[in-house]
Order: sequence, then C-alpha cells, then structure tokens
Amino acid sequence: MSFLNKNISETMKNLFQVIALFTLSIILSGFSGNSYNHLSFVSGNVNNSELNNFINEQKAPSFTLTDINNKKVSLSDFKGKVIILDFWATWCPPCRESIPDLIELQDKYKNKLVVIGISLDRETKPNVKEFVKDKGINYKILYATPEVVQAYGNINAIPTSFIINGKGFIVERYIGLTPKQTYIDRIDNLIK
Repeated sequence: MSFLNKNISETMKNLFQVIALFTLSIILSGFSGNSYNHLSFVSGNVNNSELNNFINEQKAPSFTLTDINNKKVSLSDFKGKVIILDFWATWCPPCRESIPDLIELQDKYKNKLVVIGISLDRETKPNVKEFVKDKGINYKILYATPEVVQAYGNINAIPTSFIINGKGFIVERYIGLTPKQTYIDRIDNLIK
C-alpha cells in the first residue's frame, strides 16, 4: 500500500509541475515588452556537455546590480573567490528546492565561496526581501536587469547557475536543479 501511495504522490507532484509550467506560460504570454517572457523552470538537471561550449574559460561578464537592501553590488567585489551565480525566482519550484543546498554551500565554504542569487522576479519583486528572510537565505540576493540576463547567455530556464573561478572565469554552467554534490565536487577542485 505504501508503494501505491508513493506512486500517487509522485504522479501528483509531476502533475503539479506540468500545471504550474502551463499556467506560468499562459501568464507570461500575456505580458508584452517583457524581456523575461521566454523563461521556464527546469526541475531536473540538463545535460550540460553541449552547453559548456558557451563557457570554454570565458571571462565572467562584469555587472553592478542592486541588492534587496537597495545597495549596489559588483561582481568585482568578490575578486579572488569562487562564485556560484544562481539565476532564480521566488515563483520557481526547482529554484525554491535548491535554496537549502545553496545555504549549506555558503556555510560550508564560508571564506572561499560566495553564493550570489540573481532574482528574476518582476511582479513578485516586492516579496523577495520577505521571502529571503523567511527562507533564512544567507547569501547575497541581487535583482536582475535585462542586460545581465543577456550578458549571461539570455537565460532561458531557471534555475541556471554559473561557477566562476577565483580569476573571474566561468568554468561551469548548470541548467535546472543541480545536486549539491555536483557543486561540491567542482568547488573542491577549484579551491585546492
């Protein structure tokens, strides 16, 4: 009987994701002139081998963005550190699921890693600060601009994360919910 309940639960979860994605696409299609209309969320990790051609030791595009406390933050503020740059939104279920892992990574690598969440929230932007507080997010949250989205390859799905090495080069890109161990393996390799 527990097997049946597990299958029903998994089916309901999948059905919810399909309905949420469908609803999101309908909602987003109603907003004209919006540079984020093309976004979708990805609940699993995508095969990144062909995507990493975008990277190939590319210098991370610089930026200065506003954080949730209305302060300016630049990528160059974190020179010399490994950075996880995570494009996300509060309304994205896989993004929400990844938050505890990012919190743990920031705790684990305190002085060697900086996690930066770049929020793609627009209509829900007023809720981001409270969301961050409620979730206990311990890393920087910045608000995206269309220029940053374009500079990082026109983010088409979220979560999308980049790992930037201490020299400021993009060394990895992940699309979709990325297992914490994948991050750990890459970060450990970079901080040796």
